Amino acid sequence: MKRVHGELRTKKICLRLAELRAASSLNDFWPPKSCPSRCHELTRGERKGQLSVDLEHPYRLIFVPNHEPIPLKPDGGLDWKQVTAILITGIEDTHE
Repeated sequence: MKRVHGELRTKKICLRLAELRAASSLNDFWPPKSCPSRCHELTRGERKGQLSVDLEHPYRLIFVPNHEPIPLKPDGGLDWKQVTAILITGIEDTHE
């Protein structure tokens, strides 16, 4: 992993994975509790439905809820309290 992502980003990846593993649900990352990982939902284009946390700027760890069906609130938004499993889809610069 260090060969592909470098020392600093690899450390951040390992830290974020440990934080996600320790969480009882995604609600543990709901803003303002998400600092310094800045967990948030992506809402534009092909990224809609994905979430991300900061790694080394501008890279982010991208993931989706791993539930069928995806837990939603009555207003149609993601129910962060019910998300207890995720599927990591990549490490990317989401600003490209």
